[in-house]
Amino acid sequence: AWSPGDQSWVDQANDAWRQRINKPIASESCQPTIYAPLGFAMWRPMAEQLGWPDTPISWDTIVALASDPEGWASYGRPEWGQFSFGHSHPAYANSGLLAMTSFVYGIAGKTDNLTPADIYSDKVQTAMQELEQNTSRYGRQAPALLDLMARQGTSYLHAAAAPESDVLRFNIERGDELTFPLVFIFPAGGTIWADHPYCILDNADWVDDDEAEAAAIFRDYLLARDQQELAIDNFLRPLDTSIPLRAPLSLENGTDPRVSPATVPPLPSPNADISAAIIDIFTINKRKATMLLVIDVSGSMEGEKIRTARAATAEFLSRLDANDEVGIMIFSDIVTLMEPPARVGDVVEGLTQRVNGLLASGNTALYEAVCQAVETIEKTQEDDIATGESRLYGIILLSDGEDTVGYVTENQMLATCLPSNAEADGIKIFPIAFGADADEAILQRIADATSGHMFTADPQSISNVYLSISAEQ
Repeated sequence: AWSPGDQSWVDQANDAWRQRINKPIASESCQPTIYAPLGFAMWRPMAEQLGWPDTPISWDTIVALASDPEGWASYGRPEWGQFSFGHSHPAYANSGLLAMTSFVYGIAGKTDNLTPADIYSDKVQTAMQELEQNTSRYGRQAPALLDLMARQGTSYLHAAAAPESDVLRFNIERGDELTFPLVFIFPAGGTIWADHPYCILDNADWVDDDEAEAAAIFRDYLLARDQQELAIDNFLRPLDTSIPLRAPLSLENGTDPRVSPATVPPLPSPNADISAAIIDIFTINKRKATMLLVIDVSGSMEGEKIRTARAATAEFLSRLDANDEVGIMIFSDIVTLMEPPARVGDVVEGLTQRVNGLLASGNTALYEAVCQAVETIEKTQEDDIATGESRLYGIILLSDGEDTVGYVTENQMLATCLPSNAEADGIKIFPIAFGADADEAILQRIADATSGHMFTADPQSISNVYLSISAEQ
């Protein structure tokens, strides 16, 4: 048996199986098992200012707030500033794709029969642009956004797309870390009620009749009332809506138990054509990114490390949007800016050639590299602000060791080169600790200071790490 998050995974698997053996992987329809609705998390005082839980809050509400130059002042709270939003990346995270699917349905004013033409309409694209210009964080997982909200506080992100279960779990398990609790908001007009379909894979050659029968018995067990009631204890909603909801699904814990599929309609999971169109308009309308790749080419990188770093970096460059900006900086004994940030479409071919020719030798001027990288991106950001351009800014720092040069000390770097307060629209550093000898402690401090994220990698995993970083910007 197999139980993915929503029907879109089943459709993909069945399509692949039909191409292979001309029939779906499961002979019967996959039955839903529970409800895990998607919506957005918001700090409770902010949600209440919008009228939660009694006033419907739609994607239109969020777009209007995001695009309003008065920001929260329009709701009587000027001290909260401009609205700031986050969601996982629809091209790299299923939760992000489902969130953007809900968004498109809401803006289009539909609950079914969505078409690519609806998605490419001026109305939807304008709303997407207005939302994305005030979206400051992406990523591959919704819980990571909630963690970021907890660590950086209420002024960092005001809301983030997330499943109800993640929001409630976060409030209960990590409530002592929060300045205010979060609440879960169902988008008025409809949302994705992820129903975790249960599939008996009886057409798979590794499943025999006895195993298929056992899978059916277990499915019936999951759907029995006793087990459905247990779903509530795990922050999920029973498929049987006649089962009364109780804590932890309560207003006190941050959700409205009065909401049901009858009051907020379930939206269909996206098929392949709808998914492709949604990812396309997201890419067209999102804030573009400016990134600086800072690569350790010291002697300790010689051999397999530098070979895999070259290949993974070239692959990363190939995934960038043509209208993003990217530059390359390398460091060993000294720091060299090989190419300042420029439009990807104009420089990617030449950058890829230069990356493929990188050689390793010398010591590790890690701290000096961080300082020069931040200075380079700060100058780019200042130029953009002067011309009214709004972008996301990131530094990807790959290193396999400790600073061995000492031009700049650790304390000096932390005190003078990094921002004193991380901001949602500020420069984020994504360090990659490459190998067992990397100074993970200082790389983690660099990430924390800029609200970035540290990754650990080895020659076998470096490509996947770069893929995760692609989802951040």
